[in-house]
Amino acid sequence: MAERIVVIGAGGFGRETLDVIEAINADGETLHLVGVVDSGPRQIDLGRLAERGIVYLGTEEEWLPGASGDERFVVAIGSPTVREAVARRLSDAGLRPVTLIHPRAVVGSQARIGDGVVITSGVQVSTNVSIGDHVHLNPACIIGHDATLADFVSVNPGAIVSGNVVVEGGTLLGAGSVVLQGLTVGAGVTVGAAACVTKDVAPGATVVGVPAHEAVRADPEGVPSWRLR
Repeated sequence: MAERIVVIGAGGFGRETLDVIEAINADGETLHLVGVVDSGPRQIDLGRLAERGIVYLGTEEEWLPGASGDERFVVAIGSPTVREAVARRLSDAGLRPVTLIHPRAVVGSQARIGDGVVITSGVQVSTNVSIGDHVHLNPACIIGHDATLADFVSVNPGAIVSGNVVVEGGTLLGAGSVVLQGLTVGAGVTVGAAACVTKDVAPGATVVGVPAHEAVRADPEGVPSWRLR
């Protein structure tokens, strides 16, 4: 019997997740896409779902009361914080997450991959890697040997996590960023696009640049801005 899948999120990553499902099915498996749930969809995203013949199931509040027990879910929302909140609500409601791995991703030997993970096309996961629950690996990112990614981490396109790196929960690594070997990136960190992390990063920090420096909020006249510490 085909797995019945509901994708949470109609935005860009949600539609990339639909691509993963289509590629899995084209490779010979059978996943039945029930539809997409989004609590605040943009009209352009709804239009793009309609172009693909994908059913919009409504908001989370509209869909969840009628959800059947055999449906599996994947939270395809880029923000780690929002993704965690949604995943916990759905799990508390008795639904089970599903992990989706694109057939053109490479996963090395003895890799542990958690529940609710999405691995997109062109990703390379090396040997003895540990990937937690609800992690997103965006196109063409690389996860080096013996790396550990905790729950709800997002690795954006083209980012590189070197060997023996630890990325703690809820962290986002921006597009094209690099974390050098053996480092620890704390929980809830944001690493800016194209940044190069050369030392451990404390939990909750935002780091940008080459080498990566912490960015602190400066708001002397009520106008948001960023500067390097």
